[in-house]
Amino acid sequence: MFFNSFHFAIFLPLIFIVYWSVGRSSKKMQNIILILASYYFYSCWDWRFLFLLVFSTFLDFFTALKVEQSQKESTRKIWFWFSISINLGFLGVFKYYNFFVVSMANLIHSVGFEANPLLLKLILPVGISFYTFHGLSYLIDIYLKRIKAEHNFVDYSLFVSYFPLLVAGPIERATHLLPQVKVFRKFDFEQAKSGAYQILWGLFKKVVIADTCATYANAIFDHYQSMNSLSLMIGSVYFAFQIYGDFSGYSDIALGVSKLFGIELLRNFNYPYFSRDIAEFWRRWHISLSSWFRDYVYIPLGGSKGSKAKQVRNVFVIFLLSGFWHGANWTFLAWGAINALYFLPLLLLNKNRNHVDSAKMDFSLASLKTFWQILSTFMLTCLAWIFFRASSITIAVDYIKRMFTQGVFQSQYLDNERYSYELLLLILLFIVVEWRYRTQVEPFSGRYSWAKVSFCLVGIALWGVFSDYKEFIYFQF
Repeated sequence: MFFNSFHFAIFLPLIFIVYWSVGRSSKKMQNIILILASYYFYSCWDWRFLFLLVFSTFLDFFTALKVEQSQKESTRKIWFWFSISINLGFLGVFKYYNFFVVSMANLIHSVGFEANPLLLKLILPVGISFYTFHGLSYLIDIYLKRIKAEHNFVDYSLFVSYFPLLVAGPIERATHLLPQVKVFRKFDFEQAKSGAYQILWGLFKKVVIADTCATYANAIFDHYQSMNSLSLMIGSVYFAFQIYGDFSGYSDIALGVSKLFGIELLRNFNYPYFSRDIAEFWRRWHISLSSWFRDYVYIPLGGSKGSKAKQVRNVFVIFLLSGFWHGANWTFLAWGAINALYFLPLLLLNKNRNHVDSAKMDFSLASLKTFWQILSTFMLTCLAWIFFRASSITIAVDYIKRMFTQGVFQSQYLDNERYSYELLLLILLFIVVEWRYRTQVEPFSGRYSWAKVSFCLVGIALWGVFSDYKEFIYFQF
């Protein structure tokens, strides 16, 4: 079930009505309603994988209790690694088994031997990377005695399976979500209105920005060998806004939907394309994943402490893991490695914490510097996105090579496709709106809110009818 589907447009109001009518009697009833809604929501893709979600929930719930109750450190470790191994085992089999087998077969073939790899015909369970990381963070926090194990199975089940974040995040922490799950929620009109606004803005990002850019980005990437330099550059920009509008749009909808039920989720995007360097970009892009790897991998490895060699190692570890988390393809590892290389100069020069506030610009020389920093960071990000988008490293390298060697900067693609110039104007307008409201989660607050809401509704209605790209990109991860 997609957030931008007619099915969801019926599902959400029904659950909202049931939740605030039947669920007003108790917290337990509220949580049961949300669990049942979440299981239905998830089963709409493939009901068979619902058993995997339920099994993962049972596994982490009971092993967490065993970890907390065990008196001996050796017993705690056994239960801890038992759960970790099974969780990562499921993730490895469904998501990475074929990748490793094929890669090994290719390596054997390269040295002159033949190999016939045994491949598994498996469908990747939607959201497995997200709900697995929910459970892992919970178990790790209990093992490290940061939190107490949850003894209420209903509350824990909702923490893992809560439908707004189930299939594409954000990756929630038990310290943030469980306390909200464990209390009775009362309807708050202002919170619900804020949620509705955020849903609307998320849908606008997805339907109007992402899906429109997807049509043009696909056309350029699929025929890149016949495109000139300018067209290839435009293609990379289209994809940059496609993936941003798609994923941040999903996150906005998820956060907005959750507000309708009185629950606040972690913010996942904070206007990343206004970042002044790559370090700031990663503090603003997919925040829940970046902070997850920071807290559970980077800091335990030593973080920014120790020798420079260890710091460099730690940076490469988290960026490569981040790339590999996205999918079983060498292109994602290359994308992670490129971002690590971008990050290294900032780390070595101790400038990776230079920009922790939002960018500001006025009519001054300092603002010219800020503008250049934002523009150069965006261009570097677009180059890296080419590896994320391409189906192979060879194609990504060839795409970039042609981008800089075709040497033709005529409006080839723009002249051949309808509404190309209008799309560039739409992207420019989107940038202006985001910059104007970069201190808010959505642009509808303040004056003329009715006009802004009306504009977005009309845009969603018009573009939604003609959009031929529906699926959210991050469902495949």
